[in-house]
Amino acid sequence: MAIEPYRRLLALPGVRTLLIVGLIARIPSTAVGLTLTLHIRGLGMGWFEAGAVGTATTVGMAVGSPLAGRFVDRYGLRPVLSVTGAAQLAFWVSAWALPYPVLVVASVVAGLLALPVFSVIRQCLAAMVPVEQRRTGFSLDSVLVELSYMSGPAFAAAGTAMLGSTWTMCLVAAGLTGSAVTLILLNPPTRSAEEKEEAVEKVPRGRWLTPGLVALLGTTSAATFILTASELSLVAEVERAGDTAWIGLAIGVWCFYSLVGGFVYGGLPRGFSPLVLIGGMGLLTVPVGLVGGHWWWLVLALVPAGVLCAPGLSSTVEAVSRWVPAGARGEAMGLHGTALLIGGAVASPVAGAIIDSAGPGWAFAVAGLVGVVMVLIALPFWRKAEQRGRAVQEDAKGFQTV
Repeated sequence: MAIEPYRRLLALPGVRTLLIVGLIARIPSTAVGLTLTLHIRGLGMGWFEAGAVGTATTVGMAVGSPLAGRFVDRYGLRPVLSVTGAAQLAFWVSAWALPYPVLVVASVVAGLLALPVFSVIRQCLAAMVPVEQRRTGFSLDSVLVELSYMSGPAFAAAGTAMLGSTWTMCLVAAGLTGSAVTLILLNPPTRSAEEKEEAVEKVPRGRWLTPGLVALLGTTSAATFILTASELSLVAEVERAGDTAWIGLAIGVWCFYSLVGGFVYGGLPRGFSPLVLIGGMGLLTVPVGLVGGHWWWLVLALVPAGVLCAPGLSSTVEAVSRWVPAGARGEAMGLHGTALLIGGAVASPVAGAIIDSAGPGWAFAVAGLVGVVMVLIALPFWRKAEQRGRAVQEDAKGFQTV
């Protein structure tokens, strides 16, 4: 039965607690973007000003994510969480009072010192779960990430509407600080007992940052490009139909497809290459814009690509965990996080320009084609990268090759 792999996974020591903590700890992080946007809009500023702060935060996070991972590899989890947790507390309890130019600069710093909860949970999950069960573990984690993204923005919107942006920022501060403190107290392992001996010495980047891994990161960026562009196109289509009130429901249904896909994928007897899953997601996204009639038909047309979302992203995390030595896994997971951010950041202006000039249908087509092209670029590097990944596992004591 599909449920049995999850029972075995959750029976592993500490995994159930880590996943529950990860679900709750990610909610305030997913509320960050909308909270800042609504705060700036509440000050009477335009969407450009709000977008500039969002971009500043994203740039900081893109740079800071691999740095935080590298520091976790070298110094351990607690020092990094202590510094980033303190930085988030300082920013969020004061952000409401900062003049706009100062807020933009402070947002870059806050992004640079963002709490690395996404990459840390994945790194710890890789350490706690045997190789043969990681696909199930990362699939379940991707489902929980979807739940976090469904909860965080809703909290930001409801909090700002009922309490105002100042109090909502204070609640975000409390949530981020609480997440850091909880993870510090929990202190999950970032390396398995067998990996600790392997990871004592510094691992040269040239050993793991190969063309194949770069191609994988590019494919990861393509996946989030598809998702971000599809989301904007869906919103634009619903707005064009005059049904703005239904945007939340439309996006929620689309997220549900990903939840189902991730859960089913984790229970399958074998997984698939990220190239197959993300390439398929791209191909199935291309014709979505051809669907006419009521926007509900568009939501239904997104089912095939939607169910591949969580499996595609979780498969990239699994590949990183297999290809990279334990001593560099934190930095590699940080680079994976940066790849996710870059894909979304590039997609927003590109998809917006296409929607404005040619309509949402063309934005779906371009998004899907970007994914297909990136998969084709990555394909020549894949076999060699898989071979190097198997060699990494054979070198790591206590690991089995898959």
